[in-house]
Amino acid sequence: MITHRKSSDRGHADHGWLKSWHSFSFADYYDPAHMGVGNLRVINDDRVAPGTGFGTHGHRDMEIVSYVLEGELAHRDSLGSEGGVIRPGEVQRMSAGTGVRHSEYNHAESTTHFLQIWLLPRTTGITPGYEHKRFDDADKRGRLRLVASEDGREGSVTVHADAAIRAGLFDGDERAELELDPQRLAYVHLARGTLRANGVVLAAGDALTLDGETRLVLDSGSAAEVLVFDLAR
Repeated sequence: MITHRKSSDRGHADHGWLKSWHSFSFADYYDPAHMGVGNLRVINDDRVAPGTGFGTHGHRDMEIVSYVLEGELAHRDSLGSEGGVIRPGEVQRMSAGTGVRHSEYNHAESTTHFLQIWLLPRTTGITPGYEHKRFDDADKRGRLRLVASEDGREGSVTVHADAAIRAGLFDGDERAELELDPQRLAYVHLARGTLRANGVVLAAGDALTLDGETRLVLDSGSAAEVLVFDLAR
């Protein structure tokens, strides 16, 4: 079964300095039909104005992955990390575990566009920590590059969740296939551009949930950047 959810069907919040689109229920946006997919709980498509950001706030027992599309995001937390900056092509995983407080700020002169992703951890109460890696465009061009996994294989960041995230860039005749486990869930989020997934044409912000499917085929892309999630039920 394949379910297509259009970008325009997502929740939306405009705070002036922050414009956010919520794939699943979050903050003031609540839709009992969209509470997450498997152990994927949040995808917030955020645009942060220059010179603004998220003040210090807390998280607990969540795996949080930040994926920057444009601009940059500075990170500071209660674990002693100061000045870490996430830029396009970079992925940061923060394990909130027993509790961490952090802030995220856009010091650049242009808007920062990033995806904030939350995964439910396999085990709660772990020691907080984070990891930050770069994945070059060449490694994602016309293919799905593993950027996050539970065992950190293939140089991906390690998430303490039964999940994997792949990222790809597609244009023109570029095509990729991925074998799926029908006992798990797959989720395709198109971050930008246009792309066809299993024959369904996606626009930026669109998503597909694949339940019981055995293969994902991506093709007919135009300036497309896509994330594909392999998720526990």
